[in-house]
Amino acid sequence: MKRSEVDKEKLSPGMRQYYDIKEEYPTELLFFRLGDFYELFFEDGEIASRELELTLTSKNAGLESRVPMCGVPFHSVKPYIEKLVNKGYKVAICEQLEDPKNTKGMVKRGVVQVISKGTIVDSELLSEHDNNYIASILDFSFIYVLCYADISTGNISIMNIEHKKEKLLNEILNLKIKEVLLKDNSDLELIGLLKGTYGIEVSISDGLLEEGYENLINSVEDIRFKESIKHLLYYLIVRELKDASHIKNVNIVNTEDYLEMDVHTIRNLELVETLRLKERTYSLIWLLDKTKTSMGSRKLKDYLMHPLKDKEKIIARYDKINTLNTEFILKDKLRESMYQIYDIERLCGKIACGSLNARDLLQLKTSLKELPTIKEVVENLHFDYQIETHKNIYDLLECAIYENPPVTLKEGYLIKEGYNSELDELKSIRSGGKNFIADFEAKVKESTGIKTLKVGYNRVFGYYIEISKGQVKEIPDDLNWERRQTLTNCERFISPELKEKEALILNAEEKIIEMEYNLFNEIKETIKKQLISLKDTAEIISELDAITSLAVCADEYNLVRPEINENHVIEIKEGFHPVIKKVSNNTYVPNDCIMDDKTTTLLITGPNMSGKSTFMRQLAIIVIMAQMGSFVPAKSANLPIVDKIFTRIGASDDLVSGESTFMVEMNEARNAIMNATENSLILFDELGRGTATYDGMSLAQAILEYVNQNIKCKTLFSTHYHELTALDREISSIKNIHVSAHEEDGKITFLHKIKNGAVDKSYGIHVAKLAGMPEELTTRANEILMHYEKNKNKASEDKVQLALSFDEPKKIDPVQKFMEGIDPVYMTPIEAINTLYELKKLIKNDKKM
Repeated sequence: MKRSEVDKEKLSPGMRQYYDIKEEYPTELLFFRLGDFYELFFEDGEIASRELELTLTSKNAGLESRVPMCGVPFHSVKPYIEKLVNKGYKVAICEQLEDPKNTKGMVKRGVVQVISKGTIVDSELLSEHDNNYIASILDFSFIYVLCYADISTGNISIMNIEHKKEKLLNEILNLKIKEVLLKDNSDLELIGLLKGTYGIEVSISDGLLEEGYENLINSVEDIRFKESIKHLLYYLIVRELKDASHIKNVNIVNTEDYLEMDVHTIRNLELVETLRLKERTYSLIWLLDKTKTSMGSRKLKDYLMHPLKDKEKIIARYDKINTLNTEFILKDKLRESMYQIYDIERLCGKIACGSLNARDLLQLKTSLKELPTIKEVVENLHFDYQIETHKNIYDLLECAIYENPPVTLKEGYLIKEGYNSELDELKSIRSGGKNFIADFEAKVKESTGIKTLKVGYNRVFGYYIEISKGQVKEIPDDLNWERRQTLTNCERFISPELKEKEALILNAEEKIIEMEYNLFNEIKETIKKQLISLKDTAEIISELDAITSLAVCADEYNLVRPEINENHVIEIKEGFHPVIKKVSNNTYVPNDCIMDDKTTTLLITGPNMSGKSTFMRQLAIIVIMAQMGSFVPAKSANLPIVDKIFTRIGASDDLVSGESTFMVEMNEARNAIMNATENSLILFDELGRGTATYDGMSLAQAILEYVNQNIKCKTLFSTHYHELTALDREISSIKNIHVSAHEEDGKITFLHKIKNGAVDKSYGIHVAKLAGMPEELTTRANEILMHYEKNKNKASEDKVQLALSFDEPKKIDPVQKFMEGIDPVYMTPIEAINTLYELKKLIKNDKKM
């Protein structure tokens, strides 16, 4: 049964209330609170039943047929919401806005919040290492404006992006934005890319917030920025019912301030996740993250994703790391204090959005307790941070909140004794009730002489006096007891005195719960007035934690403070890849990387598996670490400021878009060539291998010539096209280097050491041996290779296709025919192996014939 098929007028009052609320939230799954359950009806119930693997039941709604229904307990609703949101659904939480005990007729209900991928505020549903961004995209025809916010932390940023979808998508993917808002659905290509290709939730909303938050909106001057902020805030505040009062200002992001890295570079260098498993473990951030707080972890990732270009700011971070490692006792004291600090940013988000409980306030109190110590340490380190200790908030929480409160707010035991005199009086009545009952029982026994008499309690009659039937006649007439219940062996009575005390005791419990809830809300509102100041403190703690983490890494991994030059010179002595060195079981071989102001390209040759790609990656990682303000993995390093890094490392098809390896190569190469400047860094690993030998070699040479003659940026270019090594005689800015290997008795040993000059062998068959290929196969491959090398002719000056000269066979056979169709002169190792496999198959078939 569908909701649209129902006659609203025939619905029962309760279902009509549901129907009216659901009309306002047609696209969300409405969690409708009924007592101890959230219930979903009609299509919502069917969806929830299927997605959550719950039983679909039905409910009488006043119609001829029962309506579909699915329910979940309110006290364990979080996992269900998380599962639905992760599947791309939006959830509207409809609560009872009145206490059913105090309401006659229908309980008032209303939606208190809407939860979607980009608007989760519950820290239990969020990654502690990552921000949870929702973004507005406005298209101004010649430029995109991207405004993105993390409502869980209260951070909002905005930037202009060149009107190119690839640049827009690059920012969205790098920021890991979870939900995107568009004004309409006219850009089907963009929607398809976001939803279909990258799994990002897309919402359509054309509203602008015209009232409220004027200070935030007017903090920017650009009219386009104002509109973008209004667009995002309307969705958050009006559509999703969020409180954004903890957002203190708008961060205007100028991409020119940071080293630019596209999504391919971040992926290829494994900055935040590994290529193969897509996991954080063994990525660069995994290695560098020694933070003690979630806030610091997110700040450190921001440093890594946005390396600086401002020399003074970079050096300021170096100075702090140097100070921390010099004052190592203060550094350890700082880390011990920060270990006690919870996620203040997200606690502020909970306070603003109303999802706070008493345990959250205890986390805040524990965090604030450490601030005086941190303030003292920072002053002793002479760092330029002004830390507010928030003593008034700490004192409030210390005297108000129980040390072990319940999770929910309607169970009592939230507020300590001594905080409120009226509450203390009610608690005294509650605790005194038990003493009164015992005293009353003893007094009645004495006055009546009935020693077996006892005072009891049940929910139906309240407190009562129970006397056996044989002793009922002994009750004095002047006591005015009233018979309440007759049982088989006894009678139960009440007295005026007992009834009066009962009312006080029972009412005290209800009043205590209600008063504690109201006092808790008052405390929350008091803290809410200081959210901006708390967020400032959280920002300082996150920066301190991130810098301290870099200092710990510098000490633990023997990193060195780099020098920054303005001469376009790279001088790295004994550099190493920090992650590989950390996880490698073998002794790591460090390498120098020297590029003077006249050298723009290092052309790298050497065997497969010898370390060419690692050498290239480690240079990029050293540059990124240097510009994020970290010490670097080397014995010494003198580096220029790099504005952009482009990489083409590894070969893989883009299965999602249906592009081949070669097309992916060309797209990434084009992106680098079209956008690089003289101050950029380009890493090209075996460019051109995705196509035929001569096509690939020709393109590789043309690209090398173009980069050196037109862009003149620092470039590392590895290749198996050994003919390219002759370019250093034609272009002075190209320098040949190679990764050395030792060959003896047909066996190869990789030395992993970078040396000057070129090599003319790829050692592909040796690598095949190391990979465990059958000996018969590799022996035959070696014979074929020697035959090719013996009979090949040199290429002509204009690089026309070479012809091989073979002895004329006595008869034409399948092997000869196959050989005539291949061009083995510059065959790569993998192509040689594939050819060998086909030859083997042909020979076997020929023998059978």
